[in-house]
Amino acid sequence: MSPTLKAHVLIIDDEEAMRDSCQRILDKIEIRVSAAPDGAAGLRLLEREPCDLLLLDLILPGENGLALLRQIRQNHPHLPVIIVSAYGTVKSAVEAMKAGAYDFLTKPFSPKELRRLVRQALEEVRSIPAAGRARDRIIYQSQAMASVMDMVHRVAQTDSTVLLTGESGTGKGQIARYIHELSLRAEQPFISVDCGTLVETLFESELFGHIKGAFTGASGDKVGKFEMAQGGTIFFDEISNINLEVQAKLLRAVEEREISRVGSHQTIHVDVRILAATNQDLRQAIEQGRFREDLFYRLNVVSIHLPPLRDRREDIPLLIDFFINMSRERGRTQALGISAAAVKRLEAHTWPGNVRELANAIERLAVLGSEGTIEAEDVSFIEPGAADGQPGPALSLDSVEREHILKVLERFQGSRTEAAQALGIDRKTLREKIRRYGLND
Repeated sequence: MSPTLKAHVLIIDDEEAMRDSCQRILDKIEIRVSAAPDGAAGLRLLEREPCDLLLLDLILPGENGLALLRQIRQNHPHLPVIIVSAYGTVKSAVEAMKAGAYDFLTKPFSPKELRRLVRQALEEVRSIPAAGRARDRIIYQSQAMASVMDMVHRVAQTDSTVLLTGESGTGKGQIARYIHELSLRAEQPFISVDCGTLVETLFESELFGHIKGAFTGASGDKVGKFEMAQGGTIFFDEISNINLEVQAKLLRAVEEREISRVGSHQTIHVDVRILAATNQDLRQAIEQGRFREDLFYRLNVVSIHLPPLRDRREDIPLLIDFFINMSRERGRTQALGISAAAVKRLEAHTWPGNVRELANAIERLAVLGSEGTIEAEDVSFIEPGAADGQPGPALSLDSVEREHILKVLERFQGSRTEAAQALGIDRKTLREKIRRYGLND
C-alpha cells in the first residue's frame, strides 16, 4: 500500500490461537488485522469494511473455505486471497488455485514465510489488482508496446517456454498472466514464483515441496509450486535469483517435466507451461558463473523484451487515467481528474521504477491531494525545469536515477522499506542500487 496507508488484512480462521498468532506476526510489519471465526462473520466484516488481502482457512465450520472463496471471487473479484490449511494436499491446493486463490499456505508456517507471502501479495495489489483479467490492465497506445503485444498474441496459444526481459516495474508479471489467459491452459492454475523475495535455503522446498522430516522445521508435507500449477502455467519472476544448485534441479523439471519433493525419491510428473522473467542480463550472469547456460537456452525459446516507461511516454496519460480510476473505484480518492500541466510534469519524469512507480505516485497523489483535480503543484517530486521541457544540465540516466533514489530515501528518513514501496521496486533491487550508486552513507 502507499506508505501513508496501513494495509488491512482480514483473517477467517476458526482457531483462535491461529488468528492471534497471525495478528502478532503482521503487527510487526505495521499491517492492520481484522479476524473472524467463520465464513458468515468474515463476510459481514468484509461488507462493512473492505480489506486489501484475505487469509482464509480451508476447513471452517459450516461452509468450507473453497465454497467461501468462490463466493468472495464473485463479489470481490480484485481481492487477493491466500488459502491457509493444515491439509496441504495436491488436490486441495490445485482446487484453490483454480477457484482464484492468490496462493496456498500450509500450516504450520513460520512468521517469516507468512510475512513474505503477505508482502508479495500486497505489493502486487498495490499497483494492479491481483485478480481479474490481465487484458484489462495492459494499457498502451505506443508502437513499442504494440510490437510487444503482437508477439504476445503470436506465442500465447502455443506451449512454448517464454523468457520476458526488462527493467523492474515494466509489467513482466502482467504480460505473463496475459499469455496464460490467452493460452489453452487458461482455465487451469497460474502460479507465480517471486524468486527475488524467497530465502535462498527455501527455494527448493518452495518449488518442489517437501515431505515431513525432510529437514529441521519440516513438520508436515508441503505442496510445491510445480504441483500447484498442474495442468496450468508456472511463472518464475526474477529467475536470476535462483542459486546454481536449484537451477540444476529446475533444468530437469523443464526438460523432463518431472520433479521430486525434498526428502523423497519418488518422481512426480508435472504438466505445466513455463514462463520466466528477469531484469538482469542472463548472458552476463552466465559469463560470471551465476547462471547455467543450458537452463538459459531452455528458458529462452521465445524472448519478449518490455520497454521501460521512458521509451513509451505516449502511454503515460492513458496509464494516469487508469490508475486514478482504479483509486476512485477502491474508494481511496475523491479526485475527479488531473490537469494538463500535471500530466506534462509526469510525462517528463524519467520513471526509474517504470509503470509500478507511476502507479504508486498516482495513488499517493490521489490519496493525499485535495478534492477535485490533481494540479501541477501537487507533483512536487518532479523537477520544475525538466517538467517544463527546459534543457537542464546534461545528465546521464544513471545520474538522474541516483538523485531520484536519494530524494526518496531522504523523504522517508532512510527507511528502505518505505523507499522501495514508493519507488515501486523490491528491497533487494533498492539495496543493489544503493550499493551501485554509493548511497550507503
